[in-house]
Amino acid sequence: MNSFHLRWRGLIFAVVVCLTSQLSAVAADEPTLTKEQIKQFLLTAKVVHSQQAKKGVTRTSRLTLSDGTITHDASFQPIDEHKAEVQVGSRTELNFVDSYKYNIAAYALAELLGMDDMLPVYVERKWGGTVGSLSWWLPVKMDDEERYKQKLTPPDADAWNNQMYKVRVFDQLVYDADANLTNVLISEDWKIWRIDFSRAFRLDKNLRNPKDLVRCDRQLLEKLKTLDENALTEKAKHYLTKDEVKAVMARRDKIVVQFQKLIAEKGENEVLY
Repeated sequence: MNSFHLRWRGLIFAVVVCLTSQLSAVAADEPTLTKEQIKQFLLTAKVVHSQQAKKGVTRTSRLTLSDGTITHDASFQPIDEHKAEVQVGSRTELNFVDSYKYNIAAYALAELLGMDDMLPVYVERKWGGTVGSLSWWLPVKMDDEERYKQKLTPPDADAWNNQMYKVRVFDQLVYDADANLTNVLISEDWKIWRIDFSRAFRLDKNLRNPKDLVRCDRQLLEKLKTLDENALTEKAKHYLTKDEVKAVMARRDKIVVQFQKLIAEKGENEVLY
């Protein structure tokens, strides 16, 4: 084999080794941090690069953070609009709020319910002279809108459905007025992540779409039953008003009643998993 081919093979090998090492380093970063360490990283790491997000209308930016050891991206959302009246499609919404604070409140609520493994870690941080929510950038391959357009089917239908049932329960609890398919992200192994709650936590004490409540995770239902108003008030005290907390609790009551009714009609094994 001539020297040119030897050099070419050596170059290809070096590139492969380099790419493999970089991917391994990124993969190694993910599981080594606890959620508390992720929070601390998001709060204190230096922003070394920024760019506008490709999707969304809430002025979201993708930031690259580094603490000198770990480099990771994060999503910064500074929206905080409060209006007496807004026309949303064909309807008029009174006391309209679109706020980054609800992202942080949603994560706090998810922690209380043991659902924080389905949301990215959210913290409050100031960047570029503006305060907003900052969340850990997730290793995903697409959102549910893309999956729908490509007509892709999850490899494990039961696992997928069980995740979606939990997402639907959470959506009813937080009453997200702008829930859509782009807010459901999907990882390579078909794990679901729910993001962007800036238009959640409306004051309506009724459920937005009660028909979405078909099945429920057993542990989640127990967590809902024992959700404490004082605990939620304390955990989300900087991000939810007293009336917003009371609306969450009222919707919680309706969710629990809905599942108890379904259990009575169909049997526990048909409703809980």
